Amino acid sequence: MKLELRGITKRFGSLVANDHIDLVVEPGQIHALLGENGAGKSTLMNVLYGLYQADEGDILLDDAVQHFRGPGDAMAAGIGMVHQHFMLVPVFTVAENVMLGHEQTRGPGVLDLAAARAHVRAVAERFGFEIDPDAVVGDLPVGVQQRVEIIKALSRDAQVLVFDEPTAVLTPQETDELMGIMRQLRDEGTAIVFITHKLREVREVADTITIVRLGKIVGEASPTATNAELATLMVGRAVELTVQKDAPKLGDGGLEVRSLRVLTPTGAIVVDGVDFTVRPGEVLAIAGVQGNGQTELVEALVGLAARVEGSISLDGAELVGRSVRAILDAGVGFVPEDRTEDGLVANFTVAENLVLDRSDDPAFSSAGTLKRTALEEFAHARIAEYDIRAQGPQTLAGTLSGGNQQKVVIAREMSRELRLLVAAQPTRGVDVGSIEFIHKRIIETRDSGVPVVVVSTELDEVAALADRIAVMYRGAIIGVVPGDTPREKLGLMMAGVADAEVTA
Repeated sequence: MKLELRGITKRFGSLVANDHIDLVVEPGQIHALLGENGAGKSTLMNVLYGLYQADEGDILLDDAVQHFRGPGDAMAAGIGMVHQHFMLVPVFTVAENVMLGHEQTRGPGVLDLAAARAHVRAVAERFGFEIDPDAVVGDLPVGVQQRVEIIKALSRDAQVLVFDEPTAVLTPQETDELMGIMRQLRDEGTAIVFITHKLREVREVADTITIVRLGKIVGEASPTATNAELATLMVGRAVELTVQKDAPKLGDGGLEVRSLRVLTPTGAIVVDGVDFTVRPGEVLAIAGVQGNGQTELVEALVGLAARVEGSISLDGAELVGRSVRAILDAGVGFVPEDRTEDGLVANFTVAENLVLDRSDDPAFSSAGTLKRTALEEFAHARIAEYDIRAQGPQTLAGTLSGGNQQKVVIAREMSRELRLLVAAQPTRGVDVGSIEFIHKRIIETRDSGVPVVVVSTELDEVAALADRIAVMYRGAIIGVVPGDTPREKLGLMMAGVADAEVTA
């Protein structure tokens, strides 16, 4: 099925999110929409999917104009969408999620779950998925949850399939698997729209590339274009794709973790006997497939884990047993892996979010009342310093693009005196311009003599930032290697091969 968008315009008040956008996606084609966060890519696809109504323009399928009043109409017309933030019910099983919205029955009011299970197995077999139709979705890793989203879309016979930032929460292995699925769907005649800001992925899988900037299409490109050419089109300026850093100048003290174990409330061990050190002036990157204990390790470092055994010391002072508040006050900066859940309060202003952990600081409050003038001045300075694209300090954080939300978190954590920085997935879901900025800030923090722990599933990010790399597998560190270790060896280690060797 051929998809055509003609003159699509979508406004939110005075903001023009999509400005007369024209786009054609042919059957059997992967058409990538490349652009920064906030460029208007997702808004355009939400118009296509019926979540938003266009102010101007038309949607055509096989040259016939469509009028979608909601996602149900779009799905009925053959459009499927795999959302960046999964549209799944966590307490439902895989089969229940797949049938939700077009339930089959085998009698009045009786759901035909057997048919749903059989359908899930059929689609899973077609793509080589290993998935249990009776598994509860909330218990599944994010990569498997995304497969459920794909099965949902295909169960409705989607002939146009939209992938909205599909690799934002995937590991390198899961990303490679997804690329294979997209190629298979393309070869079967599906028209695919691939929304992304990751240059390597778009060059690897796209047949054609359209670049969107500030709500407008600013160019077309071939997958043979260089990363530098694509980045320049995206951002509108030259971008440094590789952060520049000198050899580390190590200081004394720093972070020392010994025999660390983290247990769940039921007693399951999720971090098992971890040992590592991070000296002032170096970046230790923790690499691994999502779900191998990295999240729980980070929670232990900042006091969020409920059951911790072993030792975590910072400059000789023990942190285990101290509250989150005490750990932050000890000079630990924390960039959480999920900014929307743990990093920001969406209904608070940018200014308020910039002092979330300092609201009792005498610089910003007196007798329990915020000093609004001081807060405004501080926020204006941070907005300028960290290039936060917001209308002003009173802008609600929830209205910002993902990259700008992340900059608010980074600005808050790096705008005070640090003795340790813990950054979990620091550039997850942000664009190439923001990645450049955040990476520079992390290296500046390292060069100021602060020990830095970066947890990332992005091997390109690990390679860019790390002086040393610790690889986690099933809750343990199976090896610590230099920062320039080949990607192939890291991938094998992430799969549990401790003594991985890579031949030339």
